[in-house]
Amino acid sequence: MQPMDLRGLSPAPVTAFTRGGEVDHKANAKIAKWLVSMEGVKSLVILGHAGEGTFLTEEERLALIRTYVEAVDGAVPIIAGITGEGTKVAAEEAKKCKAAGAAGALVYPNHGWLRFGFQKGAPEDRYKAIWQESGLQCILFQYPDATKASYDLDTQLAIATQEGVVATKNGVRNMKRWYVEIPELKKANPNLQILSCHDEWLLPTMFDVDGLLVGYGNIAPELLIELIKAGKAQNYPEARKIFERLLPVTRAVYHRGSHMEGTVALKLGLVHRGILDQATVREPLKNLGEKAEAEIFAAFDTAGIRRVDQLLAAE
Repeated sequence: MQPMDLRGLSPAPVTAFTRGGEVDHKANAKIAKWLVSMEGVKSLVILGHAGEGTFLTEEERLALIRTYVEAVDGAVPIIAGITGEGTKVAAEEAKKCKAAGAAGALVYPNHGWLRFGFQKGAPEDRYKAIWQESGLQCILFQYPDATKASYDLDTQLAIATQEGVVATKNGVRNMKRWYVEIPELKKANPNLQILSCHDEWLLPTMFDVDGLLVGYGNIAPELLIELIKAGKAQNYPEARKIFERLLPVTRAVYHRGSHMEGTVALKLGLVHRGILDQATVREPLKNLGEKAEAEIFAAFDTAGIRRVDQLLAAE
């Protein structure tokens, strides 16, 4: 197996809908083509939280994978969020995603684990079944420490050393754990690619990672690519400069009442950048209202993040 190269930015795109609420394949293809036009984008990770993946029917999910595969035309792998409850269900879901053209799987924990916790051995069995049944290269998804689906170190090590697991998307949001557990994962599997998904805590995690796997990659990919470069060069002053520039946008998008509001805010950001015409979401997401929209637009202006057509015209 030749592992996917994720050492850079892996945006997690939103799913664009028509005003009537149907999947807008033309708009989604536009997002895909724009993102992969930038050097430093290594994959596109769809059908996750930012992509409202669990709000789509199976038919819609598979059709969206096909749209993305066609749009990127082999430039980067398409990675699908695998969210099905139950190990057998998730493995079957992964097989269908592979048939639709996906190359990788971002493996979500069972929803029930968020409330009740998991039994020892169950998470690694979930990854093993997905890999063996589908052949999709897997990304270990570490949930926030505040949830009961945040894997202890032994569980992470067991998953990270399994065949077919090529990276970890770590969003533990507990820096005490991050500073202890990331080195242990790298020691156990030196080839494991470490990807931060701390959209709202980018700076503290930038110096220990191979890349970012973030919804934030939708709206400011250019700056995140530069931030990754600064982190890899251990150039703190430059990383801090980029972080400070992004901070108004970070606050407007991610320092909200609920992280789910960030998905809505991402769509508004894409509207402001001229990639989307409008920001339709699906229930249970709700529109943020005119006040929040104005705040988000103003944050982009403060950060000097311009419309994409203006940037193209300037070139």
